[in-house]
Amino acid sequence: MTDRDVFEYALLRVVPRVERGECFNAGVVVYCRAKAFVCARTHLDEAKLRALDPAADVTGVRAALHAVEGLCQGGEHAGQAARDDAGRRFRWLIAPRSTVVQPGPVHTGLTADPEREAERLLDLLVR
Repeated sequence: MTDRDVFEYALLRVVPRVERGECFNAGVVVYCRAKAFVCARTHLDEAKLRALDPAADVTGVRAALHAVEGLCQGGEHAGQAARDDAGRRFRWLIAPRSTVVQPGPVHTGLTADPEREAERLLDLLVR
């Protein structure tokens, strides 16, 4: 037996000008079915954003990232998704979209602590 559970994660990418396709990582969404856990951790590097698009809407991008975090938290922060379980919220967040904040592909791993895993991935892949 193992004390680790399967988890899934996807990076959140900022694509300031969708037509150019340039992007950088600004967050991670982690889901662990065994623990009914979903969370998002974000970090917006404004210098990278402005390097790709000097006229970027920093406030709008930051709001979009915070909206992902709120949806993961559930409750009143999740709006209409408040009644959805963690897995359903994760699947909705990782659905492909053509917006400034986009999810990347889903990856899997094993973890004993999905919340700590989210912080580790944020430090490793975003910051």
